[in-house]
Amino acid sequence: MQMSGNIVDNLVDTAENSGSIMAIWDSFQEDFRQLFPEDIYHTWFENLKPIRELGDSLTLMAPNEFAAIWIRDNYKSTIERRIASRTGRIISIAFDFICEAKERENPSSAPTAMPALRKQRAKAVQKCDGNALINPAYTFDNFVIGSGNQLAQATCVAVANNPGQSYNPLFLYGATGLGKTHLLQAVAHEAWKKRSRLKIVYTSTEKFTNEFIKSVQENRVAKFRESYRKVDMLLIDDVHFLTGKERIQEEFFYTFNELFESQRQICLCSDRPASEIARLESRLVSRFQWGFIADIQAPDLETRIAILQQKASAMHLELPEEVIHLLAKSVSTNIRRLEGALNRIAGYTALKNRPIGSGEARELLQDIFMDETRCTIRIDQIQRHVAEYYHITLADLLGKKRPANIVFPRQVAMYLSRLLTAHSLQRIGSEFGGRDHATVIHACKSVECAIEQDPEAKRAVEAIQESLK
Repeated sequence: MQMSGNIVDNLVDTAENSGSIMAIWDSFQEDFRQLFPEDIYHTWFENLKPIRELGDSLTLMAPNEFAAIWIRDNYKSTIERRIASRTGRIISIAFDFICEAKERENPSSAPTAMPALRKQRAKAVQKCDGNALINPAYTFDNFVIGSGNQLAQATCVAVANNPGQSYNPLFLYGATGLGKTHLLQAVAHEAWKKRSRLKIVYTSTEKFTNEFIKSVQENRVAKFRESYRKVDMLLIDDVHFLTGKERIQEEFFYTFNELFESQRQICLCSDRPASEIARLESRLVSRFQWGFIADIQAPDLETRIAILQQKASAMHLELPEEVIHLLAKSVSTNIRRLEGALNRIAGYTALKNRPIGSGEARELLQDIFMDETRCTIRIDQIQRHVAEYYHITLADLLGKKRPANIVFPRQVAMYLSRLLTAHSLQRIGSEFGGRDHATVIHACKSVECAIEQDPEAKRAVEAIQESLK
């Protein structure tokens, strides 16, 4: 909820006579002034006001959206502890912000980056033919093409231009945050733009599952099937979530068959190849592999720079070149994380109403950079950690010996290499004594089954993963 300045003032005036925490807020402000350096106090706390107190919850109003998010993420627990030490009460803090107050008071001087960011977020979903809920920002026009996604993008354009013809089904896979969903929804945008009568459905596997369960409960399975089997284009995101859902897999199998046989387009996205999705029926695996399979790789440095420049331009945000290069070099494995870093800088720039330097950017984004560091794990690091955990030599882990006390650790190392790195199956196999990709797939599935069935195996894998982080 976003409130105007008048409502905030009325709430504060009412609270001053109530004997509540809100009534003694000035004393907390003095605490914050003494607790924090002057620049931090003036930036984050000086304009922080309490506007609602209900039982053991308190809502604080920040001057803008970015300040509310920043204070929540960085100082929420400090504020709660301070209140508890003074009042003896455990209070839960929530945050709100004044929506566009600064723009209304002085439109000509308001920074442009934050309104543009808000506009971008405020765009809800757009409907294609009343069916496919897609993000209006996910189009081919604003998808940055690089060496890691060029083939996938070209194939998606071809599918949008001629649905149901050349590449059916289309199966996209790649790590989280590399643009699979963007491309999938761009296909829907472009296809509907060229043929507005097309009936297009974009959905996630989770939504497909929930709708099917609800249709069974409400005895309207026939209507559910018609909504998915009578479309011209079906786009399903996150199909790896079909794992282990036998009844849903069966339903999806018949939906797939009906669409395919009538030459209607099917597009699928996953975070891994179909052959690596655990407990996915072989008949579905084979069907997912019937058409065209495109692997999306992490973008190179030049592509990341281009993405940042495009996003900054769309937000009317002027960034020094050194800051753009800092972001592009520091965040390399996940485009969503890269965009999140840019959004935070946009908010900070709007708050300060001045450009940000590389030193400030590094301090502002240290948690994001830390997360990125955790993602840049090498296969040889994984091998050493696994060998140490299971008290075996690295030579045994990489060798040809097959006793149980060596085979399972070797499989764990392959599984973690697939989970924590962006390397291909072939590359992982080559790092384990020249084994082929089928061996890596088998290892991953074996460990996934062990984790589900054996608590000790699950604890071991989690412990090794935590030690790597």
